Amino acid sequence: MTPPPVTADWIATDWGTSHLRVWAMSGRSHVAQAQSDQGMARLAPGGFEAALLALVAPWLGVGTTRVVACGMVGARQGWVEAPYSAVPCAPLPKPPVRADATDPRLAVWVVPGLKQAAPADVMRGEETQIAGFLALNTGFDGVLCLPGTHTKWAQVSAGEVVSFQSFMTGELFATLAAHSVLRHSVSPDGWDDDAFADALDDALSRPERLAARLFTLRADALLNAADGRAARARLSGLLIGAELAAARPYWLGQPVAVIGEGAIAAPYVTALSRQGTAPVQADAGAMTRAGLIAAYRQIAP
Repeated sequence: MTPPPVTADWIATDWGTSHLRVWAMSGRSHVAQAQSDQGMARLAPGGFEAALLALVAPWLGVGTTRVVACGMVGARQGWVEAPYSAVPCAPLPKPPVRADATDPRLAVWVVPGLKQAAPADVMRGEETQIAGFLALNTGFDGVLCLPGTHTKWAQVSAGEVVSFQSFMTGELFATLAAHSVLRHSVSPDGWDDDAFADALDDALSRPERLAARLFTLRADALLNAADGRAARARLSGLLIGAELAAARPYWLGQPVAVIGEGAIAAPYVTALSRQGTAPVQADAGAMTRAGLIAAYRQIAP
């Protein structure tokens, strides 16, 4: 049986570097969703509207439908540059910025990111997840960890992002696993919990040895035919351990929540739990939608 057609009251959009995710919204609830690989990195200037319409056209009704988007769509190379707001500030301190659309059925708004002067840092998209988490967890004071290609650690107090720091851990993992000498030793999938834990503890206790420990993954494969799945887990453990060592001022003795999809967030939850922290895990998609709902309320009549 063919499901009835969906008409969106408004459309929530998470537009990153590599992916585009959209939700047809009815008030605060999503009634349909879709995604594509048409992230910012794949689009030329002028291509954003067509990429959006390819997903949401079936949801558009008579008149104009508001679209609220977060992520790299607001970067300098995106649909419209949405200027950063400087921390300390609320995660959504300013209303979204209007983007030009030629199709009269669309009114597109883009959420601005956050910036930090010293040490220099920026985020786009994560501020919306933070806003969503705070909307659903009022009164939270502590630290949010947002794993991803560039993992963010954000200190949150009194409804504001006080400071944050980015780590290129996800990108380093992908680069080392696929484009370095370690590609001959690291399996493209699989896992070993014990190998992850051992490497994590090693890197946390002696992060200055990271570069040397990385090469042991290759040497162990050559000399001892070490398992590629264990090597993958060790690589993750070494990189996350070094990250946690550097981020210790953020998470040590603080309430911590990890915002991320299961497979991405799980190693961080495990790593923090081994340090005596009891992190809360929150689904990234749900936090993004909650944040976009908050942003939509800034422009809704």
